[in-house]
Amino acid sequence: MRAPLFFAFAIFMAADMAAAQDTPGWTGEAGLNGSRTTGNTNATDLGLSLEVRNRGSDWRHTFKATADYGRNNGRTNKSRYRSSYKIGRDLGPRLYSFLNADYYSDDFGAYKHGYYGGGGVGYSALVDGPTQWRLESGFGYRSQKARLSPNDPSGLSSRQEGSITARLYSDFEHKVNELVSFSNDSELFYSDLDTYVTNETAITSKLIKSIAFRASFRVETHTDVPVGRKKTDTISRIGIVYTVE
Repeated sequence: MRAPLFFAFAIFMAADMAAAQDTPGWTGEAGLNGSRTTGNTNATDLGLSLEVRNRGSDWRHTFKATADYGRNNGRTNKSRYRSSYKIGRDLGPRLYSFLNADYYSDDFGAYKHGYYGGGGVGYSALVDGPTQWRLESGFGYRSQKARLSPNDPSGLSSRQEGSITARLYSDFEHKVNELVSFSNDSELFYSDLDTYVTNETAITSKLIKSIAFRASFRVETHTDVPVGRKKTDTISRIGIVYTVE
């Protein structure tokens, strides 16, 4: 349990740091949830999440991290970690450029771990009123290590793959009222080796002050996976979110 304890400590320390920033525009949130994973892993366990954002006059910063971990009968049956960082600069009232980096590790998925680094341009399609919608497109390099089946003809347990990759991203959020909001994030990585698509939908309901309830559902799909591995994984989360504004 050392890994989840470390992530819990990092999450709440980062939330306090976000609150203590002198620079206007910093916000953040930390979440503790129960999670259910299906696909290459079938488990119900603990999940942690963190997001720290900055929207200054010209620059944009976003850091995200999630951890899902669990043990059953003394054995680990879920271990998934993901983190991303994005820095961008405004080019106009709605247009901006950015650089971003992503990393994930999954002890039970079709791919052991992978990373992406690239850049592109983004456009804020909706900025006024209760609805916010940002669209991004770009290119970069993506590398991932495939988890091979024990009877793979190569005799190897894993295979590293990498290629130039196109990326599309949609970040949608709608504030239903003062207490309830809806969000949907979609991301697509396209290459000749594998196309990776994610979609996460969430509903957040404010409880008291900075505490909110959130339920989310995430789908991750690979078009090409090693023999014996499943293409799609899902993760459902229900938990509490602490927000710093």
